[in-house]
Order: sequence, then structure tokens, then C-alpha cells
Amino acid sequence: MRFMVAHDGQNGGHGTALYVVDGGDAFRLTGQDGFSGTDIAAIIEADENQVGALCDAARSGTSVPVGSLTPALPLNRFGKILCLGLNYVDHVKEGGYDIPTYPAMFIRMPSSMLAAGAPMVKPDCSDRLDYEVELMVVIGKGGRHISEEAALDHVFGYTVFNDGSIRDYQRKTHQWTPGKNFDATGALGPTVVTADELPSGASGLKIESRLNGTVMQTAKTSDMMWPVAKTIAIVSEFATLEPGDMIAMGTPPGVGHARTPPVFMFPGDTVEVEVEGIGICTNPIISEQDAAKAGAGN
Repeated sequence: MRFMVAHDGQNGGHGTALYVVDGGDAFRLTGQDGFSGTDIAAIIEADENQVGALCDAARSGTSVPVGSLTPALPLNRFGKILCLGLNYVDHVKEGGYDIPTYPAMFIRMPSSMLAAGAPMVKPDCSDRLDYEVELMVVIGKGGRHISEEAALDHVFGYTVFNDGSIRDYQRKTHQWTPGKNFDATGALGPTVVTADELPSGASGLKIESRLNGTVMQTAKTSDMMWPVAKTIAIVSEFATLEPGDMIAMGTPPGVGHARTPPVFMFPGDTVEVEVEGIGICTNPIISEQDAAKAGAGN
């Protein structure tokens, strides 16, 4: 199944509502048969049979065009947002790093995240905003010390992530944290696709980024050094995974800072990141000053 969270037009524009998506049609689940869930967490926590019945009931009713909805983040409240770096060999090489024997990892803060369609903000302090297309894993069942063999049973589904990176700030420290956590730089969504709709571990899917319509990155998810199951096993060695946690699986080669000359994103640009079978996350780029003005006007 394919789910989408959107801003709730039935409640004066406040809050969010959850939809099940079939092609270009979206069927509202929030309010269906007394269901009060407004984000993906409500589906993750629900019984599988209940979810199936709820979706069937919704599909028997009226739909709205997916394009008429304004996407919101899949979760109203985030748990852990763990991100892998250097998970594609050619990306490791273009960055000038040694091939790692253990995945590089960093944490994203919720304030750095934004929904598909929302403006990605280029900060005033830097002209080095870069794009990174990534597969994002959504954990459905928690656990610790999860074996690689059992790991995919813990996946609820997958979505698309653009790990917008401020490269000069990323290189200020060995930990990458500043450059990966500027406000409104990590774009997510718009749909979450359940694991059963995709190949095992979401392997073999085309993954691509485009800047103003020009292809910048293209690869296959099967090119990852640490696939989904292995990554979950590694992460759960040191952290208890919980339902709703997310793991970004790293980006393929072709990022802007490694190009000659470098290519970065500026206000007026539009960036698209796509994972085959999951969807396209599209975001315009705006300046921090314009973002502040827009916020003041709300």
C-alpha cells in the first residue's frame, strides 16, 4: 500500500490527515470508520487486518486527486532519524575518502526536515547547498540486536529523501553534524510505500536526482555497500530501534561539490529526487531571508 500525509483542508488548514493512494487518486483514512490517525505512525501501530479493512472502506468512498493535496511530513513527531554516509563506492571515491569497513553515520534533527513540495532553504551563511538523493527506511517493528536474516521483518516501508547538505559546514568537523542539520534542508516524501510493494530490501531500484531538469545522480539501490538488512543489524547493535524510526541509506555519486566546477543550489532552483516504485520528492529552493518573511506572514 501507498500512504500520504497531507495538510488537512477539512480543518481550516490546521493539522494533517492520512490518505491511502491508488495511482492518481487519494482516499482519506482520517475520520474513516472512527479512525483518528493523522500520520504514518497511526498505521504502523494499527493491526494489519484493521489497516486492510480501513483502506478497503476508504476506497469504496470518494477520492480526491493526489495533486490537489499539499504534502506534509509523514510523521507528526519524529523518533530517531539516522543517516548513512559513504554507502556507494563511487560516492566514496568522488569525496576523496578511503573505502570504509563500517558505515559512517550521523543524526538528523527534526527541525532540519521538510515535506515534499515545501521550500528547501539555502542559508544566508553559505553558498554550498548540495543535493543527495537517498532511499529512506521506515521502521515498523522495534528491537535490539536484530539479526540480518530477520531485519526486513522490522521494515514498515520506504520513502524518498533529499539529504540537503551545507558542504562547507559539513567539513568544519569530522562528525558532519552542522552541515547536515540546517533548518529545512532535509526533504522527505511525499508517499510511504509498504515493504511488500517493493523488491526485498528495496534492492535494484533506480535512484536519481535532477536539478532544474538536468540529471545529476543516477544509480541502483543494489549498488549500496550496506543494504537495508545489514544496516538494520548494524544499527540495532548499539541502539534500540522503535516503530517510526527512519534510516537514510546514503547517496550515489554525482553530488554537486564533487563536480568540476562544483554545482550548488540557489534560490529559484528546483530539485527533484526519485526512487523507482516509491515516488518523486520535488522542492523549490528559497533564501533564508525569504523563508523568514514567509514565516512572518503566517
